Amino acid sequence: MFDALSTLLSEVFSPSISVFLISMMPIAELRGAIPIGVTLGLTPMNAAIIAIIGNSIIVPILLLIITPLFTRFKKLKAFRGFFTRYEERAARKIGHYREYRLIGLFLLVAIPLPMTGAYTGCVAAVITKISFKRAAPAIIAGVMTAGCIVYFLTDIVHTTWFVH
Repeated sequence: MFDALSTLLSEVFSPSISVFLISMMPIAELRGAIPIGVTLGLTPMNAAIIAIIGNSIIVPILLLIITPLFTRFKKLKAFRGFFTRYEERAARKIGHYREYRLIGLFLLVAIPLPMTGAYTGCVAAVITKISFKRAAPAIIAGVMTAGCIVYFLTDIVHTTWFVH
């Protein structure tokens, strides 16, 4: 899926813009954008910086729109099940961290595993009723940490196997 997405975007946009856009998409976020950026010819550092910026920009927007968006979609029968399950899954993930609130929210986003990025962090913040003013910095710090981890892993793979 990501190969097709990166190919499509790279045919329309520059590698930098492609990485920026991919980092703003759910599921891929910066975890997918950094390695894709390297495959498109960016250095791991450039890909990481662009992906961190793109993934961070989406955080305040998500924090502001999640509640009204989920409320509206849960009223529609076709989407009710999906959004209810998504909220429940986010609540289960944050449940382990609930005792620590902001540190837990930071860790949820910072550890680069599937379904633990900025989108899930924003949903978890809304579900646990963490204020925008407190949640946004914790989530963005998590994005920056995850970006550094993915950068280092991508750089190690890139220099070990692809740079001679």
